[in-house]
Amino acid sequence: MLEIRQLKKKYNAGPLALQGVDLKVKKGEIIALIGPSGAGKSTLIRCINRLVEPTSGEILFHGVDICKLGTKDLRATRKKVGMIFQEYALVERLSVMENILSGRLGYVGFWKSARRKFPAKDIQEALELLDKVGLSGYANTRADQLSGGQRQRVGICRALLQSPDLLLIDEPTASLDPKTGRQIMRLIVELVQERGLAAIINIHEVNFAEMFSERVVGLRDGLIVYDKPAGNLDSSSLTTIYGEEDWEATMPKLDSEDESCEEVSS
Repeated sequence: MLEIRQLKKKYNAGPLALQGVDLKVKKGEIIALIGPSGAGKSTLIRCINRLVEPTSGEILFHGVDICKLGTKDLRATRKKVGMIFQEYALVERLSVMENILSGRLGYVGFWKSARRKFPAKDIQEALELLDKVGLSGYANTRADQLSGGQRQRVGICRALLQSPDLLLIDEPTASLDPKTGRQIMRLIVELVQERGLAAIINIHEVNFAEMFSERVVGLRDGLIVYDKPAGNLDSSSLTTIYGEEDWEATMPKLDSEDESCEEVSS
């Protein structure tokens, strides 16, 4: 579905943020992207749908190089690449329903959306998604009245209403408490699997990466330094990805924290 070849990105100041990334993503595959701050994780996510313009390389989505697309073709391709943002990216003064329906902008056009002229089937699907994420009854609530976890759920609904083939998810738990973060990750995985989507999740919590993904990819200094099925991270792997640390002492702590989350959420 997605193949990235020798992707490089250099910002005006500083070294290469991506130094030649090669990555393949299969249909239905859930990948967790981990690594230290500044490793290039968010840059990689945003290059895939060209929210950030790559410096060089290829991004093949369904066999088409996204890097070579003009404005019209890029807009059409983006309809099939959903994005869930760390900062939620909701319009605060609009209702939950209006924010979710903005996921259909690429299909209904600006003027119809401005007049709130969405097809009945889109509205029905939005209501069904709200029910799935536990926000039934919030359709008319303003976005600025929601908690962080609720906002993230609205962002999930909006992305899914695009009917994407691929979801790009940028630090979905960064601003959430451990229990809410766990619930959000579980919800994302359930909805992705239910719809047969591929997903790339940029996440800092190593234990969440191991628990909720099928494959873990580690970035360091703009390069992929680790790529294995979930469940294989050990102290040596963490040193490769993050650098020297007493990982043997840290890993049991991660396990105990996860058990406490299980107790709270059960």
